[in-house]
Amino acid sequence: MSGQKAAGVTIRDAGEQDAAACAAIYRPYVIGTAISFEIEPPSEAEMASRIRDSARTHAWLVAEVDGEVSGYAYARPFAAREAYRWSCETSVYLSAGRHRAGLGRALYRVLLDRLTERGFRVAVAKMTLPNPASEGLHAALGFQPVGVHRRIGFKNGAWHDVAISQLDLADDDGPPA
Repeated sequence: MSGQKAAGVTIRDAGEQDAAACAAIYRPYVIGTAISFEIEPPSEAEMASRIRDSARTHAWLVAEVDGEVSGYAYARPFAAREAYRWSCETSVYLSAGRHRAGLGRALYRVLLDRLTERGFRVAVAKMTLPNPASEGLHAALGFQPVGVHRRIGFKNGAWHDVAISQLDLADDDGPPA
């Protein structure tokens, strides 16, 4: 996708040139919240590597608002075992002040379409609880809750639960193409 545009928003494939912007968006989630279980924010070089790896096998998209990268969404392998290769884990992160404006939903719609085109069958989202904004976004997109890992991560002096939701990207039970 070379760029989907709506009302001052362009959603496009990310490249390594977007690493600094994506790292800057992600940094507050790592430093100030338990939304991410990373302890140290990734460097620009690490973010570039993540973008490159994800784009090669799944997808990494950025949303530009008036020419500025204001959010990103990506997918990566759900798990390492070969039988999981048709499933993926998805994430979306937005700049401060860009929440509840439809940007996350717009990113996710393009991402989910891309994953479906690439033959993926199931998208999985994991959300640190409580996180009503993320839970609401995923529910609005059709993700169904499938479980909760209780007290699975320790960050910021507390144990945190992680909710798991999934979305079927294909509605048949036949073998993958």
